[in-house]
Amino acid sequence: MAKNDESTKKIIDSLNLDRAYELAAIIQYMGHHYEAEGIESPAVIDIFKQIAKDEMRHAEKLAERIVYLGGVPVQKPTEIKRGGDLKSMIKEDLAGENDAIARYKQHVKLCADLGDSTTRLMLEGILTDEEGHADIWETTLGLRK
Repeated sequence: MAKNDESTKKIIDSLNLDRAYELAAIIQYMGHHYEAEGIESPAVIDIFKQIAKDEMRHAEKLAERIVYLGGVPVQKPTEIKRGGDLKSMIKEDLAGENDAIARYKQHVKLCADLGDSTTRLMLEGILTDEEGHADIWETTLGLRK
């Protein structure tokens, strides 16, 4: 794939959008890790921290790919949800994971349509992680039947 053509710009823009959301997820998850309280919080605090680390790896992969494609990685996160009780935190995180899943599916399709199989494969790996995170929160909230 030729660098700096219109297709590459579309991919860089989509990766930067993903990166901004990942940066917000890192901050949100670490905030939830620090702020979680209540009798049930010990079981969840470590999950917040572990998922934050996963999101850090995603942000790093996205930045590396953006640079490789000739772009500049964004450094500003999207909106961050703060506070609330433990259940509210988990619901916010589940909503963020579901948004990420939808966004990554769109970006996987974009990369497939534009012929960038390397970026598509990277995004599919991140998508797998995000689906795993959503599964953790759905299970924690008792949404599994």
